[in-house]
This record gives sequence, structure tokens and C-alpha cells, in this order.
Amino acid sequence: MVTMTAVEQRFREFKMPDVGEGLTEAEILKWFVAPGDTVTDGQVVCEVETAKAAVELPIPFDGVVHELRFDEGTTVDVGTTIISVDTNPGAGEAAPQAAPAAGKAAAGEAAAAVAEPEEKEGRQANLVGYGAAPASTKRRPRKPQPGRSEPAASAGAPAPQEPAPARPEAAPAPSPELNGSGRTARPLAKPPVRKLAKDLGIDLETVTPSGADGIITREDVHAAAEAVQAARETPVTAPSEGVTAVGGRERRVPVKGVRKATAQAMVHSAFTAPHVTEFVTVDVTRTMKLVADLKQDPELSGLRVNPLLLVAKALLVAIRRNPDVNATWDEDNQEIVYKDYVNLGIAAATPRGLIVPNIKDADAKTLPQLASALGELVTTAREGKTTPAAMSGGTITITNVGVFGIDAGTPIINPGESAILAFGAVKLQPWVHKGEVKPRQVTTLALSFDHRLVDGELGSRVLADVAAVLERPKRLITWA
Repeated sequence: MVTMTAVEQRFREFKMPDVGEGLTEAEILKWFVAPGDTVTDGQVVCEVETAKAAVELPIPFDGVVHELRFDEGTTVDVGTTIISVDTNPGAGEAAPQAAPAAGKAAAGEAAAAVAEPEEKEGRQANLVGYGAAPASTKRRPRKPQPGRSEPAASAGAPAPQEPAPARPEAAPAPSPELNGSGRTARPLAKPPVRKLAKDLGIDLETVTPSGADGIITREDVHAAAEAVQAARETPVTAPSEGVTAVGGRERRVPVKGVRKATAQAMVHSAFTAPHVTEFVTVDVTRTMKLVADLKQDPELSGLRVNPLLLVAKALLVAIRRNPDVNATWDEDNQEIVYKDYVNLGIAAATPRGLIVPNIKDADAKTLPQLASALGELVTTAREGKTTPAAMSGGTITITNVGVFGIDAGTPIINPGESAILAFGAVKLQPWVHKGEVKPRQVTTLALSFDHRLVDGELGSRVLADVAAVLERPKRLITWA
């Protein structure tokens, strides 16, 4: 029976998990701990970016950080160890001590080991005992990282010696700039100052301390916050991290993370699903009036009420009237999968790129519930906290290009879905209304659909139903 050694039980490894559906790698964006820090079960130790989103990773056990295996900015395969933790730091160097009963015999062997420094069973003699045998531990090889050295082999079980010499002076502590692993040491600051920095969004590692012994003060944090604000108001002229300037007139930015995944998905969709896009221009004056009325409704107080909410509701009504549009083409099995639920995707532009989180079972929600879900989705996306699960399983999508003042476009279908609706800008235009030309609120809708499973008739009926609801929103009551 194979049993774990005391050292293996003491030092536990945390591997990069699969935080999405079948993701194979993730980039370490930021470490929140450093070697020597105490961690507890459930504490977030780092933030990683996958092909779908940025995710915070909690560690599943208690202990003291022993080693960070990778630097920030490194892409790591799923299943690779990223951090090791000493779960019994109190054991110190005495953890692997031999049993007391064997003390005298071990002392003689230790003396012989010091006197005869030749190799033993393929292991190199150390000051006390021997290093671990080369084949004693099997570990998955990992890619070497620039500027990082491999961890030294742990020493074997030390034996008592006689007489015990005086303990040598401890090695000098690392300088404040760097710790033993080559990473920047954890900044010194009191808990209230750390909270202030967190509230202001200031990374303490970027703050210059002015207090005694290198301690960061509240004034230092406020000064850093003012500098950040000033930098935001000043046009950026220097290339950012990861950007390579070419001749002063070009910039090269690595394609990775969400942007890389989006690019791959769009290319795959564009060249596998035959896209067809249809347009319709519609008078939405009544819808805009209804939006204004709903904002005064106590039942919707505090919720996100805007034209996009009613466009989403109109699309859900159109899907209920034409359920075959809510489907997926299964290429492997040569089947069309019709879905009796609607996970409504909302395309959102974020600093990390375009993402499409979706509202689960949107078709089963009331208007207030849909408004609440839409508001939560947008807020989470802007904060960069959208989870991979929130972006999986979508069935149909809306993209609101109107917020950028764009009238219409030909959107690319989100992979795995059958259609996407683009909502254009709402503008005051001359329009024939009741036989007279009057200024009316007008917008353009564009529906792209996969022509393998949605033919022209079905696509046209869906787009016409959305337009009809937005032109006369009272149909929401009779059609829903």
C-alpha cells in the first residue's frame, strides 16, 4: 500500500483548475499572496484570465505559502501546480526528524556521512544526511520560466550529532525589494490602510512608503490615488505593458485571453454557418413612451428600465410565436436541436474584449425579473466579474449597437446559436404617421441567422414580430 511521506503530507500543491467548460489553459493576472503569507481555506490567492473571463481562485486548504510556481502574466495549462503551501509550518526544520529510539545509531551514520562525502545510491551527500533519490518523487514536468530557478531538493532526515555545535547565524533576510522567490515583497501597511487602498483601487505594490521602516501610510495611498486620477486624465503616449512599439508609429499587442477566444469563435462561426441578415426600420415612438412610463412604475423602481429591456421582451415574444428559431445545428450528429428554453445572450463590451453572458430561462421571467437580470448582467460584465458559467449555454443573442450611435450592422452569430438581433440607434426622423409626415422615434433592427436551420420565411417572421411588438407594445399583453 502506497502511503504519503511526512513531507508530502506537509507540503500540498494547488493545481490550475478547469474553471470553465473544457478550458485547457489560463493566464495568471495577479497574485494576492507571496511566499511566507498565511492562507486559509477559501481565501482567494490569485486572479486568472481564461478564454472566457477573469476568475478569482480560492485555495482549498490552510497553511503558509511555500512557493509560487509561476509569475504574473504566465499562461499555465490546466492541471499544472501553481502554488505550494506548507500545511504544518510549526514543524519547521524538525519535521523530518528520525524517531528518537534510533537516535544513537543514526548519530554514527551521520558522522560517517560527513566524513565520506561520496554519493550514496545516486544521491548527493549534504551537510546532514542525503538528498532525495532522483526517482523518489515523480512530478509532471513544467515549462521553465525566465528568471525563475527550480526549487532545491528537500533535505533528507537529519540525525542528532554529538556534541551539537552552536547554531550558525541565520541567513540575512531578503531585502525589502525582493523576497526569496524573486517576487516583490509584500508591502508593509496596517489593516485600515490596506482597506483604504482596496476601496480606492490602489495596488499597494505600486505605492512608495514614507513611514518608518518602509510602512505605507494613509497619505501615501491618497497620493497614489491622486496620481492615478491624473494619469487617467492625461493622454497616454507610452506603450502599455505587453505592447511592443515599432518605430514609434506602430504598436504590437499580444492576442490572448477573451480577445483571442472571441476572434477564434467569430472566424469559426463566419466560415461554418451560412449567414443571412435581414433589416427592418420601425417606428418605436410608442415603445419609447412606454419606457418613460415604466420608469415611474413602483414595481420597477430601482431596476434597469431602458429600450433594450423592451427589445429583449419583444424578441422573447417572437421566439414564443416562432419556436423553431431557437435551435442549434449539431454538425457531428447531423441533427437540429430544438430548445424549449431561452438563454438570452446580451453582447457586452468590456476592457478585456467582447463577451456574451446570457440570462438563463429568460422566457420564463416577468418583465421586472427580466429587468433585474439584465441590470445584474451588465453590472457584472462592466466590473469584469462575469463567470464562465454565465457565458455558456446561450441560445440566441442581442447586440445593442445603438449605444454607439450606429444605425445597423450585420452581426456574426454567437457559436452554438442560430440567430443574433442587432438593435440600432433610436433617432428622431420624419415618418409618415396616419397619412401625415411627422417627427417620430425610429430605429433599425437587423437579424442574422444560420441559413442551415432557419430559412428566409422563418427568419422574416421572427424579425417582423419583433418589429410589430416595438411599434405597438400593447401586443406584449396579447402575444406574450
